[in-house]
Amino acid sequence: MNASMDSLRLIILAVVVVMTGFSTNAFASERIKDIATIAGVRDNQLVGYGIVIGLDGSGDQTTQTPFTVQSIINMLGNMGVALPPGTRLQLKNVAAVMVTANLPPFARPGQQIDVTVSSIGNAKSLRGGTLVMTPLKGADGQVYAMAQGNMLVGGAGAAGGGASQTINHLAAGRIPGGATVERSVPSTVGQGDYVIVELKDTDFGTARRVVDVINQATAHGVAQALDGRTIQVRAPLDSTDRVAFLGQIENLTVTPEQQVAKVIVNSRTGSVVMNQRVSLQNVAVAHGNLTVTIGTNMGVSQPLPFSDGQTVITQNGEVDIEQAEASLINIPASASLADVVNALNAIGATPMDLVSILQAMRAAGSLRAELEVI
Repeated sequence: MNASMDSLRLIILAVVVVMTGFSTNAFASERIKDIATIAGVRDNQLVGYGIVIGLDGSGDQTTQTPFTVQSIINMLGNMGVALPPGTRLQLKNVAAVMVTANLPPFARPGQQIDVTVSSIGNAKSLRGGTLVMTPLKGADGQVYAMAQGNMLVGGAGAAGGGASQTINHLAAGRIPGGATVERSVPSTVGQGDYVIVELKDTDFGTARRVVDVINQATAHGVAQALDGRTIQVRAPLDSTDRVAFLGQIENLTVTPEQQVAKVIVNSRTGSVVMNQRVSLQNVAVAHGNLTVTIGTNMGVSQPLPFSDGQTVITQNGEVDIEQAEASLINIPASASLADVVNALNAIGATPMDLVSILQAMRAAGSLRAELEVI
């Protein structure tokens, strides 16, 4: 009985170990489409200049944005409306805008894409406005889409009695499906016998693993790494077979190489972001804050009674320097991100102070990570 129970326990333990390993690998694996792209399959940026009308008195001040008035005059002239020479327009419901959009790969004429409309004048709000037909051009100067429609502005504002309140941003909005594609961009998936798979992050180990996975799923020699980012894959010549082949390749799962330990520091905002590979060696840290306060005390100098003096206001400057006490804190070595975070929180420093502390730790060799300041 004891022997059978021991055997059962061993079997259960083995199943748990296998399931744990399978769960870990499944969690660590990623599809090729998530870590790489196909060369040539890309978006194209479009831009255009347009006019938004129908605003509730929140448009451009035409005295400071003469291009808005000129645009309206040109638009009316194209519609057969001739204004008398010297006419001065006082427009409050019109705003000049720039319209931007991304043309997705393989887009065909007649398809609709989203556009973003942004004010370039001094309009207070674009809420409730309508974009007039605007041609969207690519980098080659050709028109690839036409945009028009009612805008959606995710904000609100009100003013009165010298006070104002604004929620979110009112000088930009979006038009879902606001542009119609008029011209397609020629795009071929690969040239000749090969397609190029490009990793989003350069890593020789990951490139090797992608090659192995593709060759195992297809045939030996189908994939070949050209460098740490580019992988050349031999694909069928028939377009239908090539699309099916690429669909199969993109859904293959790969376990990328372990990421490089890195700490990203934004020196302007004080943001500090680190990945799970960051570790610390044993180090002692002391950090104190120095505060300098400069103030002015106002006083009154009162002359003696029956004297010819005058009452005057005096200013007395005060300068106070205060340095907070800083104790030496021993931070033990740690290998997990949670331990690193707890150790840094124990210092009690602000995010801006943490930037200096991390730089000092990196210089002392205690911070086992790349420190990148952006």
